[in-house]
Amino acid sequence: MQKRAYFGLYIVIAILALLPLVLPNSFYMDLAIRMAINAVIVLGLNLLIGFAGQISLGHAGFLGIGAYASAVLPTHFGWHPLLAMGAGAAATGLLAALVARPIFKLKGNYLAMATLGLGIILNIALRNEAQWTGGPDGMPVPAFGLFGFELSSDKHWYWVVAILLSVSVWASLNLIDSPFGRALRALHGSEVASRVVGVDVVRYKVAIFVLSAVFASLMGSITAHYVGFVTPNLADFFHSIELVTMVVIGGMASVYGSLVGAVLLTALPQALATFEGWETVVFGAILMICMIFLPKGLVPTLAAKFGKGE
Repeated sequence: MQKRAYFGLYIVIAILALLPLVLPNSFYMDLAIRMAINAVIVLGLNLLIGFAGQISLGHAGFLGIGAYASAVLPTHFGWHPLLAMGAGAAATGLLAALVARPIFKLKGNYLAMATLGLGIILNIALRNEAQWTGGPDGMPVPAFGLFGFELSSDKHWYWVVAILLSVSVWASLNLIDSPFGRALRALHGSEVASRVVGVDVVRYKVAIFVLSAVFASLMGSITAHYVGFVTPNLADFFHSIELVTMVVIGGMASVYGSLVGAVLLTALPQALATFEGWETVVFGAILMICMIFLPKGLVPTLAAKFGKGE
């Protein structure tokens, strides 16, 4: 099973290496970059939701922190973009660590509402601090440069996100096969049983929440520099729900399900653009059909049907 999982990683790397050779134009290159960015975010979120069993409905708020750190610190304080990105990730990790302990004392609907409230607070803060963030209109983001080299073309950004995605998949596979990953799956199954066998449930919940938040913050910074402009919409509630939907559609507790969910739900709105005025209806219908006939998500359901575990 472990060999099959890592064989999947080699396939992902091969696809990422060959994709630029077959993409016909810059539109598809841009779409591929956005797919890869979303895939990294969803990988981190799936570690929290799928493997640890802890819901987060405000995860886009962490993207907002990373994105605005990369916009505000270089623009207003002259920080180097790489330093600003690191500061945003550190601030996100610290905030996640501070709020995780009280939040994860809650369960079920109460936990979902608490994470939702956190995301809404972050979004409101970004909208209201107009003197720093540009308010609802957003603000431009300086170009990302390192050692005198500036990332300016789509191809440059593609290789950056492709490498980040490959490393993220490799790290996720190693994490879930480690003692840390087994502890996450144990507390997902039963927190009481986990405590009985010596798992520090609170510590593991906090750790995976922080890790998932840092994933999101770093990719928020990458998104901000790639697009060159950031608005509070990046951190709104609907984006959080979109990310959770990617996890569910692809398959919870499935690394490759995260990739499939991110790819499909990033591409689907573009594919449905021909249904003028009916895109949302068709999109919702597709999601309903998937949940009815593939309740465990695409990858786990298909793997079980064809007799192959991930």
